[in-house]
Amino acid sequence: MMPGPFPGMDPYLEGRNIWPDVHHRLITAIGDVLASQVAPAYYVRIEQRTYIIEMDREEFVGRPDVAIIAAPSDTELYGGSGVGTAGASIAQTVNLPFFEKVREGYLEIHDARTHTVVTVIEVLSPSNKALGAGRDEYESKRRQVLATLTNLVEIDLLRAGGPMEMQPLSKSNYRILVRAGWERPKARLYAFSVRQPIPDLPVPLRRGEKKALLSLGKLLSEIYDRARYDISIDYRQPPEPPLAPEDSAWADELLRAKGVRR
Repeated sequence: MMPGPFPGMDPYLEGRNIWPDVHHRLITAIGDVLASQVAPAYYVRIEQRTYIIEMDREEFVGRPDVAIIAAPSDTELYGGSGVGTAGASIAQTVNLPFFEKVREGYLEIHDARTHTVVTVIEVLSPSNKALGAGRDEYESKRRQVLATLTNLVEIDLLRAGGPMEMQPLSKSNYRILVRAGWERPKARLYAFSVRQPIPDLPVPLRRGEKKALLSLGKLLSEIYDRARYDISIDYRQPPEPPLAPEDSAWADELLRAKGVRR
């Protein structure tokens, strides 16, 4: 088994064919590690939201679990030689939008006595960051949380797409926002690059209480090992999306030193 070669976030985990699995495992792992820290005063639950998004054709065709069936010809549909009868309308092939139902998991920490939600933990997905229904849906949920005293931990481990609204905007590769409700409208931003370790995070509960600690880098490393991502990732190819030129040169040197690229 080969451990992950990067010191922090592995950019190869951001690929469209692997990130859904990473996201699912990470949500579950975060919930498990926090549950033991916050009990018995609090409990952690995985929640889910569902919405419909339109996919572009290139992305649809590129999905491994989708089959495209060739459209039949007019002859196959209607018989005969394919020559239209005088005065009759001729059927033609048109393209319709592709739609997909998206289910996204997120975490809530509840007060065990009142069942009130005290903290929401989000791990962003590509649909949250790209313009469209997914981002609109997420931003609406985000505004609802920020308008209350509920704490928010927002984990953005994706370089693609626009960052969530905050001032000033960080130009880093990755961002983790920790908003304690009693500190609003201020929040703490942990910004880091592909070259840096992922920082440990304080997860706020009630004001004056000891925060839970989330060692996100350690969790990702354990997930990498358990899922055997070293088998499915081809480090000889560039990651998706590509790194900036200076980071790409750094990654090439790193991967060669680790023996996973020649």
